[in-house]
Amino acid sequence: MTELADVPALLLSRIRDVADYPEPGVMFKDITPLLADPAAFTALTDALAGIAAGTGATKVVGLEARGFILGAPVAVRAGLGFIPVRKAGKLPGATLRQAYDLEYGSAEIEVHAEDLAAGDRVLIVDDVLATGGTAEAAIQLIQRAGAEVCGLAVLMELGFLGGRARLERALGGAPLDALLQV
Repeated sequence: MTELADVPALLLSRIRDVADYPEPGVMFKDITPLLADPAAFTALTDALAGIAAGTGATKVVGLEARGFILGAPVAVRAGLGFIPVRKAGKLPGATLRQAYDLEYGSAEIEVHAEDLAAGDRVLIVDDVLATGGTAEAAIQLIQRAGAEVCGLAVLMELGFLGGRARLERALGGAPLDALLQV
């Protein structure tokens, strides 16, 4: 078992930098080596499940796509339900949809309308907090469904992109936890 103080170092050691991906000038943070390492993936899951317990969450929302990979085992470990928030057009049945702006254009995400309700306390889980656009849209979507956002937890925060400042008002005092700051 990994000591709690060693978790950030372990996680960081398993994240690979890929230069110029997906376009020139971008340093992509590849988490696939972390996911391939059972000790690192378990340490990550345990840390995020601890955050879920601390927020009093009743459900975990994972943001497409890597938020699914992280959020589902967190929900299982914490004994909570898991709700995927998908890109528009990927879910069958009745959905709630939220549009948001990207640097160049816009996008939409959605959730099954019946998966969230009043009384649900939702922890949003994702791999990276960058500009905060997708997370902000997810917060709005969860609130429109009548549920309460009790926190946002990410593996890593790219602080230089200002996502935390963008989300402070939307979170309404709920915590934003990043296991790593890069």
